[in-house]
Amino acid sequence: MIIRSATTGDCFALSALLAELGYPDNERFIEARVQQLIDHPDERLLIAADGNNVLGFLSLHFIPQLALAGDFARVSYFCVADGQRSKGAGHQLINAAQEMARERGCDRMELHCHERRTKALGFYAREGYRESSKYLIKYLT
Repeated sequence: MIIRSATTGDCFALSALLAELGYPDNERFIEARVQQLIDHPDERLLIAADGNNVLGFLSLHFIPQLALAGDFARVSYFCVADGQRSKGAGHQLINAAQEMARERGCDRMELHCHERRTKALGFYAREGYRESSKYLIKYLT
């Protein structure tokens, strides 16, 4: 298994993984979105692959902090294929993301995980993540 940067050739696999997360019908815009993430200097889209088989992905964003010298990193999407979970791909993806964040000078990584995703919450706890302050949201549409 390797961890590598995504390419637009991964769009079909990414679309299927996003559907597993509950985000279907993204085929019409996925290629443009993947290219946008690849091109942006503050974005990383990582792939866990075994040969040509995409096992999972992680989308990482670097966010500057106005009051502090370092950035922080946020995981926005993270999915390992249903049949590949608990086999090390998620651990390798999150470790690769954490190393990139350290290299970038980030002082922390954060993510949002819905409480209904109990297995994912257990994974994050095993990886050293803990609950923090409340997460607030306001829908604009």
